[in-house]
Amino acid sequence: MKLASFNVNGINGRLDILLRWLAEASPDVVCLQELKAPDEKFPQRALEKAGYGAVWHGQKSWNGVAILAKGHDPIETRRGLPGDLDDTHSRYIEAAVGGMLIGCLYLPNGNPAPGPKFDYKLRWFRRLTAYAEELLTLEIPVALVGDFNVMPTDLDVYAPERWRDDALFRPEVRAAYRDLVSQGWTDTLRHLYPDQRIYTFWKYFRNAFARDAGLRIDHLLLSPALAGDLVAAGVDKSIRALPHASDHAPVWIELSE
Repeated sequence: MKLASFNVNGINGRLDILLRWLAEASPDVVCLQELKAPDEKFPQRALEKAGYGAVWHGQKSWNGVAILAKGHDPIETRRGLPGDLDDTHSRYIEAAVGGMLIGCLYLPNGNPAPGPKFDYKLRWFRRLTAYAEELLTLEIPVALVGDFNVMPTDLDVYAPERWRDDALFRPEVRAAYRDLVSQGWTDTLRHLYPDQRIYTFWKYFRNAFARDAGLRIDHLLLSPALAGDLVAAGVDKSIRALPHASDHAPVWIELSE
């Protein structure tokens, strides 16, 4: 079973790239981030034609998350992260798919830091961590998947010294990620490749992709009930090389049936 995450950076503007990747990679379940489209503009028909059912939580111009499942519709279990009724950002959706609970998330960027946006990011991280702990108590197969907007270690960024004060790499954010994972989650790519530099995001500027000046900010975390089924993981870097591509590449894992 192939589970993937892809920050599409505008689903309608890059629908052709998404459909091409779905046809080539044939993932079973996909978590999408940065739809940048309201619910009524989600391309449900095109995705159904490609063989995927979907649930989505859209927002005009910003944010937006979705879960796709090949051959059937995911069963939505939650829309929005608990803990703040005033938070209207479309950053979390959850669904039951294939005997698993999948949480698709788009964590706030937080820049500039320090400042209100960074404070919101830390609050959102605390809410995620509290809810993740609740999910673990269920002792069921759970995956938390998406764009976490954090590089956990120096190994996850091409030039750590240049990013020390960035909201994606500040000590508070890396500590929050460690606290989350330490609950018992498995960071799949790092688990399989403990010493390898693997990136999932490359800026559009300064020829970053060609220089492989990247960041690892897209993560797939597995609960203990799923971690033992992990058999492979990777990044479809070739998709990032396409014209008009997202600045992220799809990230995927394979689980034994």
